[in-house]
Amino acid sequence: MAAEYSREPCPYRIGDDIGSAFAMGLVGGSIFHSFNGYRHAPKGRLVNSMIREICTKSAVTGVQFAAWGGMFSAIDCSLVAIRKKEDPLNSIASGSLTGALLAIRSGPKVMAGSAVLGGIILAMIEGVGLVSSRWMSSMYDPTQQLSPPPDDYNDPNVLKA
Repeated sequence: MAAEYSREPCPYRIGDDIGSAFAMGLVGGSIFHSFNGYRHAPKGRLVNSMIREICTKSAVTGVQFAAWGGMFSAIDCSLVAIRKKEDPLNSIASGSLTGALLAIRSGPKVMAGSAVLGGIILAMIEGVGLVSSRWMSSMYDPTQQLSPPPDDYNDPNVLKA
């Protein structure tokens, strides 16, 4: 069973995902905005410019990530409740719906593009997860037979060092 499907049950998962997404946005935003502060810093004010950029913009990035994560998780839990099963199709559909709903004020054309992009990104993530879990499970298959020893392993005429 994949790690994604052994998480908290759905109502609690939404809060977990909001917190995780906020933390990822905060850390990623801090790194990104520190580079931005570095690039636009006046001479002699490098550190101050980086800290100012981090303090003013990283929290906004964290909140945007939290909004995406919360909406994605709420839609995912709704699809689990409607479909009565948890599979990668729920995540792909949730990514599409989240992308569309977050772009709703930009019009139907942008909504459709965001929905397609969200679905493609989640399909790629789910595909990589499925491939890696199958590969890892085949590596650690306890029922897999070992290859036989070489022919000279039991040959008494071969000297062993």
